[in-house]
Order: sequence, then structure tokens, then C-alpha cells
Amino acid sequence: MDLQERIARRRSARRGSRVVVDREQLSPVVHRPEPVGRGPVLEQLLDALESVFDGELPPPVAVVGPSGAGTSAIVTALFDALNQQFGGSDRTIATTTRGGSTEPVTWFVTVDGRHVESPFAFYRAVLSGISSERVPESGVGTDDLRERLSDRLARTDRRAIVAIDHHDEPETLGAERVHELLTPVEDCTATVAVGQRAPDDHRGPTVTVPAYRDHELVDIVTDRASTGLAAGVLDHDAVRELAGWADGNAHDALAALFGAAVLASEADADRIEPAHLERAWADVPDDGVHVSRALALSKTRQRVLIELVDIGPGERSIREIATAIAERSSLTTGTVKRFLYELADRGVIERLPLSTADNGSGRRPSTVAVRFPTIAFRALSPIGRESP
Repeated sequence: MDLQERIARRRSARRGSRVVVDREQLSPVVHRPEPVGRGPVLEQLLDALESVFDGELPPPVAVVGPSGAGTSAIVTALFDALNQQFGGSDRTIATTTRGGSTEPVTWFVTVDGRHVESPFAFYRAVLSGISSERVPESGVGTDDLRERLSDRLARTDRRAIVAIDHHDEPETLGAERVHELLTPVEDCTATVAVGQRAPDDHRGPTVTVPAYRDHELVDIVTDRASTGLAAGVLDHDAVRELAGWADGNAHDALAALFGAAVLASEADADRIEPAHLERAWADVPDDGVHVSRALALSKTRQRVLIELVDIGPGERSIREIATAIAERSSLTTGTVKRFLYELADRGVIERLPLSTADNGSGRRPSTVAVRFPTIAFRALSPIGRESP
């Protein structure tokens, strides 16, 4: 970020919120162009992709790490930088005048598995990454998009490296399925599987991303706070405490920072107080899921989650919760109940046995609990922003 941009952000802070300068810089779903403290891992990933520098395809690569380790941020940042060198930032065909020849082009495409659940969506995402032309969202079939991809990569001097992010999460296209979908262009494509574990039967290099150490998380939170918050609203001692609490998970640290900033802004406070931080990190579940898992859902399902957060599950059964949500929306109790079971299968919420005084042998009722940061979800969801 250049100096003029920093000055502009400070000026804007004086015209609006007294705490937040740029909310996007605080968001746990936004990746920075250069991940903090991940130089050695970036070098390892470059080693795994070394053959692209010789104009060849690399073997299948896996990038694995625990939740909040920054695997997505690392791959996204590196692929963006490699596209500048090999594919051109505008995704057009790069040329050179040396000998009047056309240089080979390699595109680096990141496909977010959280938003891609069908072959059609996958082909559309890849085409959008290698072409500057608009890819239709409807009116064409999967076969048509597959043919367009084959045509785009038909020349021997064109190839694509496709990263499938979050390949190992529920309801996403797994790495094996992605390989099947890329079979028509397998001679000019390679894959990078990004997640918490390598794909089954993975035989290529694996780049392991460790959890952040406390001092690295301090640097990450400080970096975000310096661009996203007004000066002096967050003590450095609070940053260190936040980093220690997050225990190596950058998502949890940033979700808590973001939540605290939201709470301070809503309270029209001059700074982020300890009470804001305590409430914000209490809102981040232990062993929870990334807030983007919830944000990737359809608007209808996001609305159900908003209502679930608002009513608070308490000691109510899933049927009672579904009834309460249905009364606050246009959905039927049966539809809400089906959504709740589906969201539990996806891991966004969790089914828990409900305590009951009945000691009979019948089936025990269950309730649900959210597994994502609710303050960040409400603030970032278009549905949450509609709510009063």
C-alpha cells in the first residue's frame, strides 16, 4: 500500500467511524497480496512448481495445513504473482517480438471449492480464470463449457495450473473429481489441491504449511490493524493477547479482531476496549469453521442462520427451533428443519444431544449450535446487513 493511500484512509476515518478506517482490511475472508511471515513456505511451493519455469507442467501438488494456517492466502498470492509473469494480468495471450514468435502462456487459476459444487460451476470458474471474455452463467450446458475450455487450451503453447481450494470440505468437488473433469485437457493442465489434508492416493510433492507462531500472528494482526483501524484504537498488549488466544489460527484472530471492531463501532466508541475483545473472541467457537463456509451458502440458508443466531438455540429441539424460525420467515417448518439437518451435515452447525428428563429407550431429541463467528457473519453477509 502506497503512502497516498494510507493518508486517504486516515482522512476517511475522520469522516465516518471513529474506530474503523477500512473494514475490508480487517475482514477474515480477505487475503493480503503478500502473506505475512510465509516466505519459506512460498519458496517450497515455488520448488514444487519449478518445472513451469522450463515451460513444462508440474506434477500434482498438495498444499496442506491446519485451519487458519493461511494455505488459501499463500496459493492465491503466489498464483496472482505467477500470472503476472506467465499469463498476463488481463488473461490475454502474451506475445513477444523476439524472432516474431509467441511465448508459451501458462495460466494459474484458483477455484474456491466452497463456491463450486457442480461440473458446470467448475468449468465456468476455470474459464473465467483463463479468459478475459465473459463466461455465461446460464443458457449453455456443461458440455458447451467443457468444449470452450478445450478450445481455449487447444494450442500446444497454452497450459493451465488449476488450484482447487478446500477440496476436502463437505459438498465440494474433491480433487479426484476435478481430475476427472480435466481429463479432456489433461495434457495441458496440472492441479494443486489445497486443504487440511492431501487427496487420497496423492503421489506428487506436498507442501506443508505449519500453524502460525504467536509472534507471527502478532505481525498479522498488527498489519491488518494498521491499515484497517484508526490510529491508537487498539493497544499492542491487546494484540499480543489476541494472538496468544488464537493459538496459531489466523482466521480466529482476524475474526475476533473484526468482531471487536464491529462491536466498538456499533457502540460509537473511541477505541476497542477489553470488553469488545472479550465478547468478540467468545463469539469465535473452539474448533469452529471458517466464516466463509457460512458466507458461501445460498441467501435462503444464510437467512436461516441469521434467524438461528437471533433466536438462540438454547435448550430447544431442532423441531422447536425450526418452528420458531419459520414463524419469523416465509419458510415452512419442514423446510427449515431440512435446512438445519443439511447445514449440520456440512459442518456449519453442529447437532448436539438435548438433555431430557425422559429416561425411556426412545430416541433422544437433539438441538444445534453454530460453529462459525456470528458477529463477523452478520456483518459480512448481505442478509445480515439487511436485518435491523
